[in-house]
Amino acid sequence: MPEEKKATHPEQPKPVQVKKIAKRTSRDLGEPSIKDALLGKFKEEKISAKEQHQIYTKANENEDFTSDELKLKWEQFLKRLEDRQNLKSTLSTVPKIDDDFKLLLEIENSVQDDLISSIKPELVSWLRKELKNSKIQLLTKITEKAKGKIIYTDSEKYEEMLKKNPKLALLKQKFNLDFGE
Repeated sequence: MPEEKKATHPEQPKPVQVKKIAKRTSRDLGEPSIKDALLGKFKEEKISAKEQHQIYTKANENEDFTSDELKLKWEQFLKRLEDRQNLKSTLSTVPKIDDDFKLLLEIENSVQDDLISSIKPELVSWLRKELKNSKIQLLTKITEKAKGKIIYTDSEKYEEMLKKNPKLALLKQKFNLDFGE
């Protein structure tokens, strides 16, 4: 069979595609327009500051929690403080739950209070989120711990050891021990 030849047509130019550029106006983006503002046209879809606060902070969450749940979340937060050992040590005791979800943390001095105040907003917001309770507040109370007399000399150390074990006097006498004073 003879080979059929296809009819060749001169190539027709392809139609030029014109890309339309979509230009966004401020109306599309939901932003206020200066022109509209000058004409007094405002959108009435405003949310009050109080409503915004409730939406973003979940201010209406008030779930109860136990001291065990608090302890678990407290320890989880402490794991995040590996690089800040002083702060981790200060927060090593779990606070007591007081009335109206106030957490009372007893500390020893104002230096610890300063350390806590540096991280307090982050800690409180994290606890509020994790325990699902927006009423949580962290309060610190500086309490003086009763410290005994500080022992410096050998004879003072001996007297303290003697209070714990009176047979030590017999041992000292039997072996004729002295402190070299």
